[in-house]
Amino acid sequence: ESNNTYDVCLRLTRDALTIQKLDVVCTSGSESQVNHRTVVLRRQATGGLGLSIKGGAEHNVPVVISKIFKDQVGKETLSITGENGEVQVNGINVEHCTHQEVVHLLRTAGDEVTITVRYLREVPSFLKLPLGSPGLGHSRVSSPLFDSGLHLSSNGSNTTPSPPSPSAEEPKYEKRWLDAVCLPLLMARVSRYKAGTDKSRTNCFEVLALDGTDTSILQFCTSAESTDWLQAISTNINDLTQEHVKIINKFCSSDDQIVHMGWVCECPESRATGRPSALKFLALRGAYFYIFKCPPVSNIDTADWGQAETTYNLYEVLFKVHKLWMSEDCWLQARLYLGLELSPEQQDVESLCFSILVGHGQSHTFRVELASELAVWEKSFQKAVFLEVQRIRSKSYLCSSQGSVLSFTIDFTSGFSCSEGSSKSVLWRYKFSQLKGSSDDGKTRVKLLFKSAESNQIEMKELEFANLTAVLHCIHSFIAAKVASMDPLFVCSFPGNYNS
Repeated sequence: ESNNTYDVCLRLTRDALTIQKLDVVCTSGSESQVNHRTVVLRRQATGGLGLSIKGGAEHNVPVVISKIFKDQVGKETLSITGENGEVQVNGINVEHCTHQEVVHLLRTAGDEVTITVRYLREVPSFLKLPLGSPGLGHSRVSSPLFDSGLHLSSNGSNTTPSPPSPSAEEPKYEKRWLDAVCLPLLMARVSRYKAGTDKSRTNCFEVLALDGTDTSILQFCTSAESTDWLQAISTNINDLTQEHVKIINKFCSSDDQIVHMGWVCECPESRATGRPSALKFLALRGAYFYIFKCPPVSNIDTADWGQAETTYNLYEVLFKVHKLWMSEDCWLQARLYLGLELSPEQQDVESLCFSILVGHGQSHTFRVELASELAVWEKSFQKAVFLEVQRIRSKSYLCSSQGSVLSFTIDFTSGFSCSEGSSKSVLWRYKFSQLKGSSDDGKTRVKLLFKSAESNQIEMKELEFANLTAVLHCIHSFIAAKVASMDPLFVCSFPGNYNS
C-alpha cells in the first residue's frame, strides 16, 4: 500500500506473534566511545566540504551524512561516513531541522565547520532504500531523501568510500534480527481486507491485538505462504480464545455457558447505503446471541456483558451460510462443511459470509477470514441452539385465529399445540412429525399443514402473530434440535445427558 516497505522476520509462539527487524548491534568494545563524535571540517576552494547529506525533519527521519569524498577530506572526517546523523553544526542543534535548513546552514557556516554526529542504528535501511527513488514513481528532483551534494566536486565522482577498519579499541557492529513488536494473541484478530471495505489484499494481512498493537501490513511472496501464516496465527488465536472460554465457564452456571466467541466483520446489507464494514465481536452464551463492538474481557463481571450492542434470543435466530458454489459445484459445499480452505480464485466477497436472521425480517451479515472459521461458527450455533432448546423445553406465543386470542406452544417433547387464551383448554395438538408444510404472507399470517393421525388427511391451521418471523425461527430451532437429538454422535459431543 506504500513504498515504505522493509523485510521482517516473524516468530509465532502459542501466546504471541513477534515481529523482528534487522538492526545493528554493538558486539564488542564500548559503544559510548563513538556515540557522539565531533569533527572540524575545512572548506576546500574546489571541493567544498567534501560530503553529502540526506533526510530531514519533514519526513520524520534524521539528517544523515550519506557520502564522504575521500579525495577532498582528511582521514578523521572519513570516520563520520555512513550511519551517522548530524546533531550539531557549529554548536547549533539540527536534530529537528528540515533538509533545506541544514543545507543552508552548512553552506553558510564559513570556511571552518565543526560537526557533531551520533551513530544511528536504524539509518542503514533508510540509506539503502530511500523513499521516492527512481522506479517507484517519484521524481528525484529536490527530494530530501536523496543526497544533497555539498562537495561542489568538478570530477563528478559519486563513489562512497569503504569505512575505515576499526581499531581494537573501537566497538564492532553486526546486523541481527531483534524483537521490534510483540502482539499478544488472546482475542487478537487478523484481516486480509482494507479497513472499512470489502476489498481483499493480495498475499497480505495484518494482525491486531486487543490492546491496539498491530503488525502493519504483512506482505508475503505467494498466496500459499500468506494463507499458511494466516491459518497458523488464526489457529493460535482460536486456541487461546477457547482456553479463555473454559476459564469463564468455570465461574458460570450450566445455563450460562459460553459456546463460542470471536471477531468477525459486519457487512452492510447493501453497498448502495454507503455504510462501511465494521468489526464486531460475537458471542454465543447461554440463552443469547451477543454482538459487541469490543470483547467482554472480564471473566465473571456481568457489566462487561451488559455492554453488548445487540442481544437476541438464540431460539429466535436463524443462522444461514451464504452459498459458495453455482449449480453442480457441490464439492465447494463439501469443502466448507469440512472446514477446508479455498484458493484465492474461489473466494470472493460473499464466499466467507454468514447471516443472522432475526425478528421482523431484520438481519446481520458477517464475514470471516477462513473457511474453517465459518465451519466453526455454523457448528457452534447449532450446538448453542440445541442446548438452549434443551434448557427451556417449550415456548409459547400469543396469536389470533378467526378473532379469538389463542396461545400457540412449541414443546420439545410433545410438539405443537394451541389453546384458548383464557381457559387454557387445548384446541388441537400435533407431533413434530405431523407437520407436512407451511406457508406465510411474509407479514403476520401463517398456514400450518398437519397430517391427522386418525384420518391421514391434511388439516390446515391458520394463525396470526405479532412477530411472525420470530415464531417461524423458533419452530425451526425446535425441529432442528429434535432431529439433532436423534443423532448419537451429535448428542455425545456435549457434556451431560440430553436424551429425550
